[in-house]
Amino acid sequence: MSRMLILQLERFGRLAAEEKLALTGMRVRSRRVGARQDLAHEDDGPELDDVLLAGFACRYVVLPNGRRQVLAYILPGEFCGRRMGNCDLPEHAVATLSTVKIGTFAREELAGVTYRFPNLARALELSRAVEQATLYQWLLNLGQRTALERTAHMLCELFVRLRCLGLAHDGGCEVPLRQADIADALAISAVHLNRTLTRIRRLGLGSFLRNHLVVDDLPGLQKLAGFRADYLFAGAHTPVGNGPMLKDPRPRMDVAHPVDMGAASPVAGG
Repeated sequence: MSRMLILQLERFGRLAAEEKLALTGMRVRSRRVGARQDLAHEDDGPELDDVLLAGFACRYVVLPNGRRQVLAYILPGEFCGRRMGNCDLPEHAVATLSTVKIGTFAREELAGVTYRFPNLARALELSRAVEQATLYQWLLNLGQRTALERTAHMLCELFVRLRCLGLAHDGGCEVPLRQADIADALAISAVHLNRTLTRIRRLGLGSFLRNHLVVDDLPGLQKLAGFRADYLFAGAHTPVGNGPMLKDPRPRMDVAHPVDMGAASPVAGG
């Protein structure tokens, strides 16, 4: 199983060596899919599931008038089937945003692993809780935050999620999204998003240009957005104090618990 999945689950606490071995020992059939394609799942039943091993994808719905609403971004190590938890959600589609690598595995085998290791079962449940909490934040974006606030919030969220995977370095990260992809998630026009990003850049907080996100002032960007990272960690990691400053939530890499970052690429690896 993907090392990225391990990094995702370690947001909620360090996994033991035997738990990591159990995940990496699972039988996974991988395939590559090009950018900007709907994912055709090999099964619609309960036997198999997919996890994104590398690349970016999204969940979306297209309205009868042709307008698209992006419901969620899917990052490496996250499940990318239309099934969430124990529920099938066929009313939305899943599409790639970049070239991706997808791993298909038997749900029964994962169930056996989580039965043997309750800590893994808890981490998977928390990851589903984070999906739900993230959806709530996106609803709050659309309902109450201004275009400037919701754009800043999205940039903060993407930066934190990528930093947890080791994909953000020196305040920057590659994000293979078009401005239209972000606009469709924020329910604003691409022109409005461009003006908003220009304002954020002129405030000296950060920039998004040619698939590269740079955060120059994370505390300032968080303050503008009203962003608190708690929901991304299910309460397992809490920012220091009550201010907007975010403590780096990545597990500390040491000799006792090494983390192989060799595959830490948004497109290549797994």
